[in-house]
Amino acid sequence: MTAVGGMYAMGGGIVPTNSGQALAAIATAISAVNITGGFLVTKKMLDLFKRPDDPPEFYEMYAIPVAASLAGYAITSSMGFQESGAIIASMSGLCCIGGIAGLAQQSTARLGNVSGMAGVALGVGSAIGAVDWEMGTYVQLAACLGGGGLLGFQIAQRVSPTSLPQTVAAFHSLVGLAASFTGAADYLETSHLHPELLTGLRMSAISLASVIGGVTFTGSLVAFGKLNENLSSKALALPGRDQINMTAGAAMVGCMGLFCANLSHEANMLALGGMAVLSGGLGLHMTASIGGADMPVVITVLNSYSGWALCAEGFMLDKPVLTTVGALIGSSGAILTYVMCVAMNRKIGSVLLGGFGTSSTVVGAVKTDVEVADPSFTNIEATTLMLQESKEVVIVPGYGLAVANGQYAIADITKTLRAEGVNVRFGIHPVAGRMPGQLNVLLAEAGVPYDYVLEMDEINDDFPNTDVALVVGANDTVNSAAEEDPTSIIAGMPVLQVWKAKQVIVMKRSMGAGYAGAENPVFYKENTDMLLGDAKKTLESIKVELEKK
Repeated sequence: MTAVGGMYAMGGGIVPTNSGQALAAIATAISAVNITGGFLVTKKMLDLFKRPDDPPEFYEMYAIPVAASLAGYAITSSMGFQESGAIIASMSGLCCIGGIAGLAQQSTARLGNVSGMAGVALGVGSAIGAVDWEMGTYVQLAACLGGGGLLGFQIAQRVSPTSLPQTVAAFHSLVGLAASFTGAADYLETSHLHPELLTGLRMSAISLASVIGGVTFTGSLVAFGKLNENLSSKALALPGRDQINMTAGAAMVGCMGLFCANLSHEANMLALGGMAVLSGGLGLHMTASIGGADMPVVITVLNSYSGWALCAEGFMLDKPVLTTVGALIGSSGAILTYVMCVAMNRKIGSVLLGGFGTSSTVVGAVKTDVEVADPSFTNIEATTLMLQESKEVVIVPGYGLAVANGQYAIADITKTLRAEGVNVRFGIHPVAGRMPGQLNVLLAEAGVPYDYVLEMDEINDDFPNTDVALVVGANDTVNSAAEEDPTSIIAGMPVLQVWKAKQVIVMKRSMGAGYAGAENPVFYKENTDMLLGDAKKTLESIKVELEKK
């Protein structure tokens, strides 16, 4: 929807004629990347959950009522019924709300994605109908939307479930940049043509859009770098970290106050530049100061930020559809952030300010004796035999499975064991992988039926009756120190209680700590055997052994 905001500030004909129009065109183009890429990636991932016996779906037919609505809008507007624009905008908001609601359930998720597409299409249509451009500007708009959409399409074709988290972070950076550019463009255009419209409310909205957009842009870039392993996952701990954040925050608020005072165009431009630099620096430093284990929460926070930036654009441009959809995105992102923090037993303030992942939560932490015991190791043949002789098996995948691309082998193992009467199920932690749902998508890609895949709360009570808990590439989400060691940096975090199973087999590359940097006592428990090596190669070897027997 930031494309809609950018469109209202566009102009100049086939090419922009001033800096404000140029910024608006760029905002619209990069928003189109997000629109096309985001929806296609969502569809691509949701299609992985289709089962062979699912009935055929004809969601493309929903384009008919959308096209009919836009055609009706064009006809009624030409007849002088100006209220039709508000009706289309309201329909856009309702479709976006329906999209979020639909994505909450597997049975309605694809319809939810289509509803979101319809909402954005109606929003763009209402924006086009509300502007009065010369013909050349429509050509410029087509170039921006078409060029950005084509780039988004190309990106979507290359996205795999493994790279989903960093792709989401990259898309959020585009949203933030678009919001900042739109804020600056609106000020430049309005100050040039209608300076009397620069009221206190509008100046406040411009400053909020610019600041929130700047934080979202640089913060998302850092999150992308950490998730894509271009940057270290360790938390940046500069001396006086909190003081740096507070000083930058205070200076940024000062620039916002100067801008809202509207003393002169020169002072406003200086304040606008200061807000851009300070908000970008603050987003960069705050995200870099957050440990890699908290990146799933950072993604949801940045999603929420992008919504509030859009909400500010709505106030800035006096467009209720932007305010409505922005509030929807901002609040839903904030709720998801809260859910994530509960799942990790984290305080949102500590996460955002980089308080987690740098040291133990208790001063003078003492490691328990179990951590220094000798681990027990097993091999492929023994593991295969143990799985065959079991009645109840729970597989707990982690990001290591995604990195190794071992989902296909584990799907074949599951199919073989279930054919022999072994009840194989999967346990998924809310923050398994690098973002919510990544492991669900990964397993769906390999053809694991989604009714075999259970959430942590659904399966935790079953571990005492489980013959084998097979942990594949997971660490922090199965760490018993969260419950047993109050000095651990993940103390209190809800985890999958695999150690309560009769036998635990942990597949990892090495005995090293997980992403959070916390040692895992499960590796040293009496009922745990370690099976070290590349997950894909190990799983394929187990698959071959099962087929032999």
